[in-house]
Amino acid sequence: MKKHQFVCVLVAILSLFIPLTAQGVQEQQELVVYAYDSFTGDWGPGPVLAEQFEEETGIKVNLVSSGDGMEMMNKLISEANNPWADVVVGISDDMASKIYKAGLLEPYKSEALSEIPSFLHFDPTYQLLPFDYGNFAFVVDTEAMDSDMVPTSLASLTDPIYRDKVILIDPRTSSVGLGLLLWTIEVFGEEGYLSWWEIMKDQALTITDGWSSAYGLFTEGEAPLVLSYTTSPVYHVTYEDTTRYQVALFEEGHSTTIEGVGLLASSNKKDEARQFIDFILTKGQLTIAIANSMYPVNSKTELPDAFNYAPKPEKNLSMDSETLAKNLDRWLTEWTQVMSK
Repeated sequence: MKKHQFVCVLVAILSLFIPLTAQGVQEQQELVVYAYDSFTGDWGPGPVLAEQFEEETGIKVNLVSSGDGMEMMNKLISEANNPWADVVVGISDDMASKIYKAGLLEPYKSEALSEIPSFLHFDPTYQLLPFDYGNFAFVVDTEAMDSDMVPTSLASLTDPIYRDKVILIDPRTSSVGLGLLLWTIEVFGEEGYLSWWEIMKDQALTITDGWSSAYGLFTEGEAPLVLSYTTSPVYHVTYEDTTRYQVALFEEGHSTTIEGVGLLASSNKKDEARQFIDFILTKGQLTIAIANSMYPVNSKTELPDAFNYAPKPEKNLSMDSETLAKNLDRWLTEWTQVMSK
């Protein structure tokens, strides 16, 4: 009797593990793709891309929302000893030095790079391949701000008339927030950028952790100015048929950003990962451009008329990779010290 009871208990225990094992096998068969929140969201390009890719190749994609850009990169680094992702989407050129140092990515020189202009090839080691790009800018709610009040420069934002009218983003957690930090350094230099931030910490309505929360507050009417991109109006024209949200072009120019996709060296599905990367750089370009409201990198992509509502700055600002790699940690530390006073 005791032996019979033991066998029954053993069978019951094993039955508990069988579904978990099957689930584990299913997860292993999926291509795990980390991407930032707005990419994976209902209105982002991620879900559509994953569906299109699966229809074409039969490869199922497990799209994992991983916070904002900097949060996603830190997540990857923290998982270095127990990696899960096969592909990462959304590491920008201005934050790439940190992930290079971590040694997490495997170079991949996709044939699709021949269709991408050379000025967008920010990584000569091919650990990160460009998939979209744009310029940072402040977007204006024209129904909440008169045209004569629209700011014309970063410096003008420090005017008391903009008190509680601006939403900013934390550079420690967000690639968009980091873009603004570098933009201020490009405009004011190391000797002046912290003074701008010291004023803006009291001037801004709030400083959010990520772009999604910042832009959500903006469209809910909490403030008439938000940090975003020159291409942000494309989304509103395409999906809402409105030109209410427009860009404030600044006389000193606008900082540029290029977003990259990379293959994790730890992946055991590298062939599938390379196929997904190739898909993003070719057939997925128009979907990304429209849903992400960014410029596609592939020169063969024909843009819809909605992109006519994205103004192009007369001056594009950027920082060389060596300067970034050498100084980024220090700049973030200095920013934190000033903002926490």
